[in-house]
Amino acid sequence: MPLTYLSGEEIRGGDRVLYHGEAGTVEFIAKAEDPETAWRVENFGGGCMIIASGFGRVFVSEPDEDLELVARDAPLS
Repeated sequence: MPLTYLSGEEIRGGDRVLYHGEAGTVEFIAKAEDPETAWRVENFGGGCMIIASGFGRVFVSEPDEDLELVARDAPLS
């Protein structure tokens, strides 16, 4: 089941977001099938890494009212 914003939209890597009012980017989504992030799923139940200059990195493991989608890059064709 994909991780979503409270709006219901799926969280995707590269999304530009606001987190607690700070501009940031979704650096990656932790997925069980990805060997680089599987341990995060095992320990935190999945989630996404947010990166912003105001606070560095934070791992969000549940939908959060302070995480808002601002813009999404157009899909590659």
